[in-house]
Amino acid sequence: MADDLKNKGPQDRSKISLTEKWEVEYLTTLLGCTEADLREAVEKMGNSVQVIKDYYFK
Repeated sequence: MADDLKNKGPQDRSKISLTEKWEVEYLTTLLGCTEADLREAVEKMGNSVQVIKDYYFK
Protein backbone atom coordinates (compact mmCIF):
# COMPACT_ATOMS: atom_id res chain seq x y z
CA MET A 1 0.00 0.00 0.00
CA ALA A 2 1.37 3.43 -0.91
CA ASP A 3 1.99 6.10 1.69
CA ASP A 4 -0.54 8.91 1.84
CA LEU A 5 1.68 11.96 1.41
CA LYS A 6 -1.16 14.27 2.45
CA ASN A 7 -1.25 12.69 5.90
CA LYS A 8 1.73 14.32 7.61
CA GLY A 9 0.95 13.28 11.16
CA PRO A 10 3.86 11.92 13.13
CA GLN A 11 4.08 8.14 13.52
CA ASP A 12 4.22 8.58 17.30
CA ARG A 13 2.40 11.76 18.24
CA SER A 14 3.90 11.75 21.73
CA LYS A 15 7.51 12.10 20.47
CA ILE A 16 9.29 14.86 18.57
CA SER A 17 11.29 13.88 15.50
CA LEU A 18 13.88 16.50 14.63
CA THR A 19 14.71 14.65 11.41
CA GLU A 20 11.38 15.58 9.80
CA LYS A 21 11.63 19.13 8.43
CA TRP A 22 7.84 19.62 8.32
CA GLU A 23 7.55 18.54 11.97
CA VAL A 24 10.26 20.97 13.08
CA GLU A 25 8.55 23.78 11.15
CA TYR A 26 5.17 22.90 12.66
CA LEU A 27 6.49 22.79 16.22
CA THR A 28 8.52 26.00 15.98
CA THR A 29 5.40 27.79 14.72
CA LEU A 30 3.20 26.22 17.40
CA LEU A 31 5.64 26.94 20.22
CA GLY A 32 6.84 30.33 18.96
CA CYS A 33 10.51 29.36 19.10
CA THR A 34 13.42 28.99 16.72
CA GLU A 35 14.68 25.67 15.42
CA ALA A 36 17.82 26.09 17.52
CA ASP A 37 15.69 26.67 20.64
CA LEU A 38 13.60 23.58 19.89
CA ARG A 39 16.70 21.43 19.36
CA GLU A 40 18.23 22.70 22.60
CA ALA A 41 15.01 21.99 24.54
CA VAL A 42 14.82 18.45 23.12
CA GLU A 43 18.49 17.86 23.96
CA LYS A 44 17.96 19.03 27.58
CA MET A 45 14.51 17.58 28.30
CA GLY A 46 14.02 14.73 25.85
CA ASN A 47 11.70 14.33 22.87
CA SER A 48 8.35 14.15 24.68
CA VAL A 49 5.88 16.51 23.00
CA GLN A 50 4.06 17.11 26.29
CA VAL A 51 7.22 17.97 28.24
CA ILE A 52 8.33 20.45 25.56
CA LYS A 53 4.84 22.02 25.34
CA ASP A 54 4.70 22.35 29.13
CA TYR A 55 8.09 24.06 29.08
CA TYR A 56 7.03 26.63 26.46
CA PHE A 57 3.49 27.18 27.75
CA LYS A 58 4.25 27.36 31.49
